[in-house]
Amino acid sequence: MKKIFLLAFLATALFSCKSTRLGSTDNVQVKFLDDYTIPEDLEIESTRVGGLSGIDYHEGTLFMVSDDPSNPRIYVASLELSEENIDSLQIKEVILLEKNHDQLKNEHLDLESLIFEPAEENFLLSSEGSINKQKDPMLFRVSKRGNFVDTFLLPENLLAASIKKPRNNGTLEGLATSFDGKGLWAAMELPLETDGPKPKLYPTKSPVRITYFDKQSKKATKQFPYRLERIAKIPWLYFAVNGVTDLLEYAPNKFLILERGFAAGHGQKGNTIRIFDVDASLATNTLDINNLRVSFNNPAKKTLLYDFKWAKDFLSQEIIDNIEGITFGPVLPNGNRSLLLISDNNFNSMGPQLNQLILMEFTQRD
Repeated sequence: MKKIFLLAFLATALFSCKSTRLGSTDNVQVKFLDDYTIPEDLEIESTRVGGLSGIDYHEGTLFMVSDDPSNPRIYVASLELSEENIDSLQIKEVILLEKNHDQLKNEHLDLESLIFEPAEENFLLSSEGSINKQKDPMLFRVSKRGNFVDTFLLPENLLAASIKKPRNNGTLEGLATSFDGKGLWAAMELPLETDGPKPKLYPTKSPVRITYFDKQSKKATKQFPYRLERIAKIPWLYFAVNGVTDLLEYAPNKFLILERGFAAGHGQKGNTIRIFDVDASLATNTLDINNLRVSFNNPAKKTLLYDFKWAKDFLSQEIIDNIEGITFGPVLPNGNRSLLLISDNNFNSMGPQLNQLILMEFTQRD
């Protein structure tokens, strides 16, 4: 009996540590292709390249937002692929935000995601604000020169003074254009305190709110709950987190959602990065529900699509870093769409980290 148990344990361990480029669900398939590291000491127009927390792509141009509150900015880069590899990435411009504008000068601009709007040549940006400093999260537009354009009205429960208690460094994180192009989705990183606990090592009901904003009215019109996974690694030091960092809507109410976990004490191997295939078509509209702990709500259905521990053998430094952004990239030579993911190196303030760009292939099943 002991031998049978041991064999079963070994089989489970081997499966959990599988090395594969492919991940799939009934709806989609992704394939890891390549990674590229932007030099950590790279300076462009007197700014240090780092803190890259959001990414978007349009016709050969890559846009990356830096989460440096002291100097919020957007990097504009050219991206060249060679077959299924990243050939080069060249940052050619820095767009500094108009911090002295009346709508921005008193805000804490901790930028986390961006969407480029090619028709208007504007950028949609999310900022986490600073709950501890009573600075609200923001969802707003700037021009291609970084000038303030307009802002969206956030639901009351996402604001710093809300009695629903948004968590500091856990508010507006990911942004995605809706599939029909008429709106955008904004994801919280962590649950409101009144909605549920932060993820633990054991399973918890930790729902984040993902909100749809109408572009014309600039107001929220619907929202669904999405439950986070538990902490995947035991923290050897006193800190661990898991939350949503970005998302894409690839079909009506169908999403790729990126979860980033971190457990302290593992050096450069403390990150857990997973992509989930998510169906929100039957999820409860929670926009007018104040407390998800006590009110019935049906969360979005999720299926693991890819865990980057599977890609360890294919990564150039065998490290998956602090991936915070995802976007659709250029069409590949075989006609399939690509995915691009970017990591936030925190300006190496917590130890050595990478400005890491990931290239994947995306295939949607019929």
